[in-house]
Amino acid sequence: MHPSFKINKQSFTTTSLLKFSEELTASDELYLKDIGAFIMDWLNDDDYVLVSTSGSTGLPKEIKLLKSHMRNSALATGNYFGLNENTNALLCLSATYIAGKMMLVRAMVLGWDIHLVSPIANPLENLTESYDFCAMVPLQVESSLTDLHKIKKLIIGGAPMSSSLHEQLQAVTTNCYATYGMTETITHIAVKRINKLSVSLSAVESYFNTLPNVSISQDDRGCLVIEAPIVSYEPIVTNDIVNIHSDREFEWLGRFDNVINSGGVKLFPEQIEQKLSQLIKKRFFVAGIPDEQLGEQLILIIESDVRLNLSKSDYQNCQLSKYEIPKRVFILSKLIETPTGKIQREQTLKLLY
Repeated sequence: MHPSFKINKQSFTTTSLLKFSEELTASDELYLKDIGAFIMDWLNDDDYVLVSTSGSTGLPKEIKLLKSHMRNSALATGNYFGLNENTNALLCLSATYIAGKMMLVRAMVLGWDIHLVSPIANPLENLTESYDFCAMVPLQVESSLTDLHKIKKLIIGGAPMSSSLHEQLQAVTTNCYATYGMTETITHIAVKRINKLSVSLSAVESYFNTLPNVSISQDDRGCLVIEAPIVSYEPIVTNDIVNIHSDREFEWLGRFDNVINSGGVKLFPEQIEQKLSQLIKKRFFVAGIPDEQLGEQLILIIESDVRLNLSKSDYQNCQLSKYEIPKRVFILSKLIETPTGKIQREQTLKLLY
């Protein structure tokens, strides 16, 4: 533990931090219980921490992450973003999952003062302080747009960002970065600058850039393979289809599991959803269902209590190609989601049959 580490401006010894963690686990607030439980895990004699995956592409599972690798990840983030000791940081994510846990690890390893708040939609709304660094999911960012000036550097991950949110972030003074990573990579191994107001136009990036000491390649499916010895002894084979543009740059296209083959044309749902996000403001996703002629038929599923009438011109205004226009639209009152709020596509599709 770094000697400058603080929680809500309060300094700790190892003994006092353990006692404070025990007090947090006795709290009535679930987010504080989770924070207390993780800090106690971090300070115990084990050389690893058990972490649950989000379950967005399958059943959640528990994996072991070495504390030495988590420490390396924290140091890499600190170096990349220039976040030294006495950084004032905000934790507004649940410490149940890796993103929230790693905010705490960064604070303890790098010597930050970390402020704890409930992981609600707009965690900044009632805060008067400013923060050097914060991590959020897109839903929180969208709900916090008028308050983002309270954060200097913001990393955004956990789900794809809509084109409308991307556009709105061009008008904020916060330095915003999209991140690429997963539980197995101990959060992000690549980042992408997404707004330009406080820097030159050339600093806005089209592709993800890997952190130092991260090597990338593709397998025979076109999926990303990551070699990052600072966070994993073994190469990590992902299900993310990418285009690699240099030894440090890649473009994320979508999940291999989600690719739709419709009449011999490969369709990437995530790219179609990015375009449709200009048109549909409710939660939705696109998927493929069996079709005798096409093999798979592209459909659109929207979470709504009322029918939405979408015309061909609406789709064309989103720059959808003729192959990317959904053949059918389904309205569901509620989409099935993971505990972290990600849509479970396969489970939701079963509601249609």
